Formats: sequence, structure tokens, C-alpha cells
Amino acid sequence: MKKDTHPEYHLINVKMTDGTIVPMQSTWGKEGDQLALDIDPSVHPAWTGGTSRLLDAGGRVSKFKKKYEGLGF
Repeated sequence: MKKDTHPEYHLINVKMTDGTIVPMQSTWGKEGDQLALDIDPSVHPAWTGGTSRLLDAGGRVSKFKKKYEGLGF
């Protein structure tokens, strides 16, 4: 394996949206830096399996559904 082609892994502190801090290995930042997340896996519906509602801004969702209503969506 070639030298100096892979980034170095080190420990950083990841601050979740609820304030908890989790130590993780990463190539981001420097050893001991803190990364604050805006959205994290403990609350986001994509990871928790929760349901979310689509907000119809300006009728875009209904316009899309009407356009493709014959395709079985």
C-alpha cells in the first residue's frame, strides 16, 4: 500500500442535537475537535422509521400527483 494516500483517523467528539457527546473516529478536523450536528440519527425519521408529512408549498405536491395519477403512485 502506498504511503500518504489515506487520511489519518483520530478521535473527535460528535455533539448530537439533544446535547449528548459521542466520541467517534473520523478523518474530519483534528484530534479532540467537536462536530455539532444539525440533524442526527437519534431523531431523524430516515433512521428512526418515523413518518413525516409532506408540506405542500404552493400546490407542488398536488400538481405532481395530478400529473402522474395514471401511473399508480
